[in-house]
Amino acid sequence: MKDYSSVGEASGLEHGAAWHALYTRHQHEKVVARVLENKGFEIFLPLYPTARRWKDRTKQLSLPLFPCYVFLRGGLDRWLDIISTPGIHSFVGSDGQPATIPETEIDAVRKGVEKGVRVEPHPFLRCGDWVRVKSGPLEGIEGILLRKKNLFRLVLSVELLEKSVALEVDAWAVERITRPKADGPPRGLAMPGPARNWV
Repeated sequence: MKDYSSVGEASGLEHGAAWHALYTRHQHEKVVARVLENKGFEIFLPLYPTARRWKDRTKQLSLPLFPCYVFLRGGLDRWLDIISTPGIHSFVGSDGQPATIPETEIDAVRKGVEKGVRVEPHPFLRCGDWVRVKSGPLEGIEGILLRKKNLFRLVLSVELLEKSVALEVDAWAVERITRPKADGPPRGLAMPGPARNWV
């Protein structure tokens, strides 16, 4: 099965354009990603491996890290081509505009997925020790450090979606830093709770 976590890297389309989030129907993320890619858009659909057990067998699956969301860079000049794609409900945004996602958040998630470390969805967090990875394949990534049993995990968040993922890290490879102050509420949120979806 195709890994959509790196779709768009080779296309060179609209590098420097803003990233947006598309809200999709349940379990339609891969279909949406494939169709948008075939239309020439740059998309990002990070996946993680997991095992699902049934009575008679265990199956290895690749599931979206952010269920019901596909990330799209630029392309708003082709609005109708995007929103008419089967499986898409809407853009995530507020005040009549698609909200933008900081490039640093997309890059951090992409780097975690591509480096082959264990990554999985995680409850969204706003508090905790803010750290930066100082060595190894994830060097430079910032996030929240948590401990689960004997394992340390770095939690990365996409503020707009209020979603997080967790990467396994070595405690010795991170350093505590001061978290940059956000200017007001997370970008794209006009009210408490998740960002509104709009068409």
